[in-house]
Parts: sequence; C-alpha cells; structure tokens
Amino acid sequence: MTKPLQGVLPIVHTPFTSDDQIDLNQLRREIDWAFATGANGLGSGMVSETFRLTFSERIELTERMAEFAGGRGSVFAAVGAESAKQAVEFSQIAEKAGCDAVMAVPPLTSRLSPETMVGYFRAIAEATALPVIVQDASGYVGQSIPLSVCIQLLDLYGEQKILFKPEASPIGPNLSALRQASQGRAGIYEGSGGILLVDSYRRGIQGTMPGMDLLDGIVALWNALQQGNDDRAYAIWYPICGIVALQMQAGLDGFLAIEKYLLVRRGLFKSAARRRPYSWELDQETQLEVDRLFNRLQTILKG
Repeated sequence: MTKPLQGVLPIVHTPFTSDDQIDLNQLRREIDWAFATGANGLGSGMVSETFRLTFSERIELTERMAEFAGGRGSVFAAVGAESAKQAVEFSQIAEKAGCDAVMAVPPLTSRLSPETMVGYFRAIAEATALPVIVQDASGYVGQSIPLSVCIQLLDLYGEQKILFKPEASPIGPNLSALRQASQGRAGIYEGSGGILLVDSYRRGIQGTMPGMDLLDGIVALWNALQQGNDDRAYAIWYPICGIVALQMQAGLDGFLAIEKYLLVRRGLFKSAARRRPYSWELDQETQLEVDRLFNRLQTILKG
C-alpha cells in the first residue's frame, strides 16, 4: 500500500563524482539527513537535474531513492518526458521500484493543445496504479497547464489518483483558482523553495516540495504554521525568502548553483558539481550574501 504524500517532501539533489557519475554514497547520506531533519518523504524533480541525466541514470536515481528511503516516508519520482511513451516507461519503473507516486511535467519542447495534454497525462495515469502529481513548472520552464485540463483529469480519475503541483505565476492565485474550481477536491503541493510557503499554506496545501538546502528551516517553518505560531513562522521565513530571491534571479540554474553550494557547506556533498551545460555560476558577492542569510537562519533555528 502506498504511503500518503503530506507535509515536507524535499526534492533530492543529484550528487556527482569528479568523473561526472552519480555519487551513491553521498545520495544515501543526503536521504538519511533528510529524514533525520524531519522530512515526511522525498522525491525527484527539476532540481534533481532530471532532464540532464541519461536514461539509465534516471532509472538508477529512482531505484536508489526508494531503496535508501527504506520505508521511512513516502517517495515520488519525476517521470515527465518528451513523449508519453517515455513517461509511461519511467512511471512503470517507479512503481516497480516501490515509489508511492509519480510526478510529471508536460513535454518541454512542444506546446500541446489542452486535448493533447490531457492525453499525455491519461497515458501516465493508466500505465500505473500510483497517484500522479500533475506538475506545472511553467514559472521557470515549459508551458502552463490550463485549469480545464486539471479539472478534466480530476473528474476522470478522482482525487486519490490525480494530485497537483501548480508553479505557474502567480502561484498563490492559481493555487486558489484550482482549489475553488475543484470545489476543494484537489490535493495541492507547492514548490517555491519556501518563498511562497506561508501564503500557500494559508490557501490549503497538503505539502511542500522544497530543495534540500534549506530543509531544516522549511521543517521548522511548516511546524510553526501548523502550530499557529506566526511570530516564529515569519522569523524563520524572512531569511529563507532572502536566499530564494537570490536563487530565482538565475532561474533553474540559480536554484541549482546556490542549493548545491549550501549542501557542500552543510557537509552533505563533497562538491557542488552540476551536470553541464548550464548558464550561471555563483559569484563571490552572491555567495557572501547567501552566507549571511544562511547564518541568520541557523541562528534563528538554534534560538
């Protein structure tokens, strides 16, 4: 039986060795740290550098995530691809590996009509018994998913099968529009890295899917929101906002560069190596500001 997806569900970063292979020892350490820090589950996504991995590497990442999690929480796998056939195969592999759900973006290289987009997600949904998280990552990559597509999929398969991660701008109003159009049936997750978590939480999300870099802060923020402790929630949120704002200025590559830098600083990764090519490097002045904000966050968490 699959585990429910709720609470803090970080996206796994893919560590690389000096010869550009997935470092499985560091991946295991990252996953152990995530659960020790309070994650309710974890999965792969855009900041896993999914679309920069080879086919066999994507399979390995999915299988090792499920293995290393060891039943300590729910596991979901990114299966979005450029064809429905690819996405179906990735979904079936995830199910066989023991994942609890799959998450898919639409193809990135084609602009699909609403009807074609529904067909793409139907192919995934009907290829696996797992829940499918419909991810609109258009805030930083790909095309947006029309609200009509979301409601049609929800009507076809129900709220246990179809879940949503809306990341099209403006995220908050779009989240509320989906909640209202579905009459509260839609299970919704946010993935803003924490910068919009407070607003999204108040709009009724089931969970958040941040990167690993600020996980201790995100867990503490989620707990404060659940406890109704606004003073602590906002104190934690402000430095998170500052760091994520710096990440956002360079899109996906900005998130990756700063998130991996912080994982090295935490001692979880030996290297901040990313899969090439990419368009942005972390410069010294940005790094110093990240350090100041990160130190402030750690002080607040310890206090």
